Amino acid sequence: MLHQQRFNRAGLRFVVFPLLIFAIAFCTVSVTTSSNGSVVVAQEDAAAPGGDDASSTTRPSRTVLGWLLNALGPIYIIVFLSLSFILVALFIMNILSARRDAVCPQHLIEGFEAHLDEKQYQEAYELAKADESFLGNVLSSGLAKLSSSYKHAIEAMQEVGDEENMKLEHRLSYLALIGTLSPMIGLFGTVHGMINAFYAIATGGGTPDPNLLADGISKALLTTLIGLMIAIPAIAGFNILRNRIQLLVLEVGSTSENLMGRFEKVGKKD
Repeated sequence: MLHQQRFNRAGLRFVVFPLLIFAIAFCTVSVTTSSNGSVVVAQEDAAAPGGDDASSTTRPSRTVLGWLLNALGPIYIIVFLSLSFILVALFIMNILSARRDAVCPQHLIEGFEAHLDEKQYQEAYELAKADESFLGNVLSSGLAKLSSSYKHAIEAMQEVGDEENMKLEHRLSYLALIGTLSPMIGLFGTVHGMINAFYAIATGGGTPDPNLLADGISKALLTTLIGLMIAIPAIAGFNILRNRIQLLVLEVGSTSENLMGRFEKVGKKD
């Protein structure tokens, strides 16, 4: 339980700290972009103080970052960056939980088997109970029910195994959720941008403002692109980690059955 609480607190830090960094960075970028835009406009006004032609033909230059911020808008920027940071945090958490040492540690197998060979069953139970891995929980639950019968021990091991497997899959499912939501948000931005573009055409008469038209199309394309950029690694990471977890769970099942198989004749009288 203490290990799980520490893991949850570590996962919370993975999510909260990047979001705080993003908020500070976003505010800094917004202020910097606004300042740069003001300086460019001021320089152009100073370059053509009395020339009407020059002031009518020159436009404030826009950096790539400024164009991206203006095309996406603050809402889409916050949503996509939040999803990106949460995706990285979840990916790190699932990698840590899918390690072999956290699921089926080799030192536990060797130590548990050594105690069984020496018929030190209490020491074997204490070793499994002290280990907070997947395999440790399964073995300790089996030994705790072994006094009733081997059948009850196997049932307890299967129950704990299903519970631990559900915890791993539950945490992993959030990667699939992000992989599903990101393209949907990108599609929403696509529709939003196209509506803005057609609105500029409808209200512009015969000569719509090309800047408004470009902003709408840019929003449509960028939101789709960023949504796919988030979804692709999320879905790939989900499938890779799911396959790894399934292999480790199968290894836990076969290892626990091999270790507990020597008690098969215990409690046949029931």
